Amino acid sequence: MNSWDDLRTVLEISRSGSLSGAARQLGVSHATVFRRLRNIERRLGVLLFERSPGGYQPTLAGEEMAQAAARVHQEVEGVTRRIQGRDQRLEGVIRVTLTDSLLQGLLMPVFEAFQQCHPAIVLDVSVSNALYDLAARDAEVAIRPSNQPPETLVGRRVGSIRQAIYVARDGDISEPGDITAWIDQGQRPDDAALAAWMEDKVEQAMVRFRCDSLLGRQQAARRGLGAVVLPRYLGDADVGLKQVGDELEALAVDLWLLAHQDMRQVVRIRLFIDFLAESLRARLAPGAADPKR
Repeated sequence: MNSWDDLRTVLEISRSGSLSGAARQLGVSHATVFRRLRNIERRLGVLLFERSPGGYQPTLAGEEMAQAAARVHQEVEGVTRRIQGRDQRLEGVIRVTLTDSLLQGLLMPVFEAFQQCHPAIVLDVSVSNALYDLAARDAEVAIRPSNQPPETLVGRRVGSIRQAIYVARDGDISEPGDITAWIDQGQRPDDAALAAWMEDKVEQAMVRFRCDSLLGRQQAARRGLGAVVLPRYLGDADVGLKQVGDELEALAVDLWLLAHQDMRQVVRIRLFIDFLAESLRARLAPGAADPKR
């Protein structure tokens, strides 16, 4: 082994099972990964991976090397987090991950207010439904709705996201019994609780439109394509929609601010989380005003 690059090359090939997958993780070309692997095997005089139509499978030697690389990687990340945890500056970058609906419906004005107070801090926001690997520093803070947040992260519950049924405001529907068409999640629902509720409460023949985007379902309801279940922070703020029926208590979900334990010691991140917590508790409180203002 000549460098950490060699170890990481073996690790990423083992994890992804392909040269192309390893190349994406390493930020290099397929040809570069192929050349590195060939050079490593030539220097060591041993085959590290079996090539097959199904991908690259590690040999015993390759598996042992990948495990060693994983231990080194974990230690390097741990040292990095601990060193970063000593950062006491109120400047720098905070990488945040959250969903598109939370960004547009709830967090954008909060981010704006935070940066007005702390202009030297840059917010790098990634919109995704996937929970980024905070241990690997893909992001420092994750904002996620969940009733079971990951035990490996330090979290702060900031409120409950309440949900209700909404329809187009200019329609003639005034109660749930009037609904004849529904809007549902796509074929691969990311909200299991909502999927179960729809299956139990709604005849599938009444589902006339499906969309895997929550914001897309909101737009479809506004255009009169059917009734939709939305978080109240979206539905109440939409002048083109009106709520029908009571709040759906069974679908309420907690909103969490999540971070790795080491990152919570960084002053700018602790300050950011405190700011978010105070703002979001006010916006999510029962009877709160329009969350966009």
